[in-house]
Formats: sequence, structure tokens, C-alpha cells
Amino acid sequence: MHMNKKLLQTLIENKDFKQIKNNINNMNIPDVAELIEELDNTYSLLIFRLLNKITAARVFSYISRANQKKFLLLVNEKELKKLTDELFLDDKVDLVEEMPANLVKKILKTSDEKERKLINQFLKYPKDSAGSLMTIEFIDLKKELTAAMSLERIKKLGYNKETIYTSYVITNTRVLEGIIELKDLVLEDSNEKIENIMSKNVIYVNTHDDQEYVASIFKKYDLLSIPVVDNEKRLVGIITIDDIMDVVELENTEDIHRMAAIEPSHTNYLDENIFILAKRRIIWLLVLMISATFTGLILSRYEEALESVVALTFFIPMLMDTGGNAGSQASTLIIRSITLEEIQFKDIFKVILKELGVSSIVGIILAILNFLRIYFIQGYSIKISLIVTMTLMLTVMLAKIVGGILPLIAKKAKLDPAIMASPLVTTIVDTFSLIVYFRIATLILKI
Repeated sequence: MHMNKKLLQTLIENKDFKQIKNNINNMNIPDVAELIEELDNTYSLLIFRLLNKITAARVFSYISRANQKKFLLLVNEKELKKLTDELFLDDKVDLVEEMPANLVKKILKTSDEKERKLINQFLKYPKDSAGSLMTIEFIDLKKELTAAMSLERIKKLGYNKETIYTSYVITNTRVLEGIIELKDLVLEDSNEKIENIMSKNVIYVNTHDDQEYVASIFKKYDLLSIPVVDNEKRLVGIITIDDIMDVVELENTEDIHRMAAIEPSHTNYLDENIFILAKRRIIWLLVLMISATFTGLILSRYEEALESVVALTFFIPMLMDTGGNAGSQASTLIIRSITLEEIQFKDIFKVILKELGVSSIVGIILAILNFLRIYFIQGYSIKISLIVTMTLMLTVMLAKIVGGILPLIAKKAKLDPAIMASPLVTTIVDTFSLIVYFRIATLILKI
């Protein structure tokens, strides 16, 4: 039986807790988490307390940080210990990393000394590194074991591990030697030794590798998990696909924020304080506003030309908007291609040639259509029509080249290419389009 919010509230009002408990403990974990997120504080904690110990821990890792904080403040020490005992270590590290100091003390108090040391060790890794993402819940094997002995070890230890589909073969000093899939252990002769059936061509990452790089390795090799080693190639943990999916979502969100000229935030929009939201937006708005003053300076410089030929003023918004849109199209495609590792800085001349070709076609078509509109439909003079259409064509070409190369330059300078997106490109292109516009007007009209 699938339970929805309305039915759940009805059961709560009728105090039919047995029915609620039976249903929610048989639901999919993400569905239970979503249901709890939709309820108010009183109901959500009540439902959470009806979950069995293992389900509660899994649901807890799915709910938002805001609700996790509320629950930790409301549960007693005994309940907290039951909950955190069932969390995987990487989930517990993430929790400690993002909770306020009073709750961190409360969580660590429920952990034994060994676990506290491990948590502190994980917290020392750089933020957004492989070390901060990894978990130690994996199966390790020795190459001297047989397939049958390995399966017995997996049966014994596998219940509390994040994955049993891949096991990691290590030496006595924990140096990574190979990996072996569960299907190979099942299908091979039970007396065959691990060293004869393991894969020695292991894909791995270092503890200090950036999470974005780790995500690219997962994508490139279609992995479900990857071992994490230190500088001596000792196995210290693994990263699983569910953690990388979170990283991909986070990185994409950050790129979207930067492309809209907003400082990235990891907090849900509705949970964010309005002053914090304003602070994250105002910085880039100030930068763009100051850079836009160049537009005003250019207009004031050519004030005499505008006064003598007022018609020039009417086409400024169209030229600036078209240039900004053309630049945004190019920058969006290039940023996405950089993210997918389809292009690198060494391809900058190829990008310039390609955008030059595209912009020439687009620019000529837009110029012809606008000439017909301005000269034949709106009735402006041949000179005004030529000035506007020539500027339009050159602006589109310039905008697409600028939009194409700026993200690559940002990447080369070790900046996020997403910052070179629509707002910044538009501001730059606006400045150049006005310069081109008035230079052409000055030459043709001799003003």
C-alpha cells in the first residue's frame, strides 16, 4: 500500500499508529523521506519515531539538512545513539561537517573512541576532495584466499558494508593490488585463488583528488565504486556511485548559480534567509553594474552624434540585446563542453574558427532581415540601414567569439568557466558593440 500525505494525516488523526507503522516500514526509503519532508514538525518527528532502527537511519540520510538538525535537537540521547549507530561512516562525517557545534558534540558523544578518531581523520581531508567523500565500509581480501573463502568473508562482513559487488585485494600493509567482482567469485572454481582471478588493472583516485575529477572518472569508466588510496597507494576507503550522484548534482547546481551571476549556495531556496540570498546576489550585481558604466561612458562620448542623428538611439537596445544573446549561446555551449571534457584550452583556435563560421552565417542572415525591415518597412535612410545591419553582423560575430573563448581562458586560469556566462559576457559585448556602432556611424555619416 502506497501512503500519501492526506492518508497519513487521516491515520494520525485517528491515532491508528499500528497501520502507519506497518505501511511506512514497507515503503521505499526515498518515498518515506519525501513524505516526512512534507509534514510539519510535530507529525514528521512522530512518523520518524515509528520507523524501525535500520529504516530510520536510512531515511535520515535522505532528508534535508534542515530537518536533520530539527530531529537531532528533538530526540533524546538514547534515540540519537540508535540512529547514528546505523549510519554509514561517510554519512555520519557529512552530518558532523554541516551541523552546529552543539549538535556535533551531541553526535560525537554517542560514538565510540575508534569512530571518533575516524571521523576526525575524515574531517582533516580538504573540502570537496575524494578523502572527504569516501567511506571505509568495504570488503578487503588477501590474494592468498580462495574464491570459497572469500565468499565466506563477504557473507560474514557484508551486511554492514556499503557495497559487496566489488572487493579490494590488498597486501599486509594495505597496498592495493587488485579488485574482484562478486560474480567472478561466484562463477569461478571455489578452490581458485584470488590472485589468479582478480583484475590488476585497477582504476583508483587519491585522497586529495578533487570531487569533480572523481565524478569524471566514474563517468569515463562506468563505475559503481572506486577505491581511494593515499600517496603510498594504501587503500584507505572507497567512493560509491550514490555519493558521486550527489556530487554531480551539487556541481551542476553551482554552475547554474554562477551562470546566473549568483554566489553558489547548498541550502534549499525556501530554507535560506533573505539577507543571505541578497548577499549572494549583490556581489555580482555590483561588479556587473560597475562594469556596465563603460556603456554610459561610450554613450556620453558620442553624445554629439546621437543628437545630430537621433535615429541611431532607437537601435541601441536591439543591437545590445542581440549581441548579449549571441554571446550567451556560445558561452553556454562551451561551458557545458568543458564540463563534459569535450574541449580543452588547447582547442581554443578550433573554437574561434567554429564560432567564426557559425557567427558569419547567423550574422549575415540577421543583417539581411534587419536591412529589409529597417529600410523597406520602417522607412529609414540607406545610410542608417547600413550602419545598423553592419554593426549587427559584426556584433554577432564578436559576441560568439568572446562567448566561446572566455570560458576556456577562465579554465586555463583555474577559475570556474561558469563565471564567464551570460551576465558577464553580455556586459563585455555591450561595450564593444557600442564602440563598433558609433565608429561605423562616424565613418558613414561623417559626424
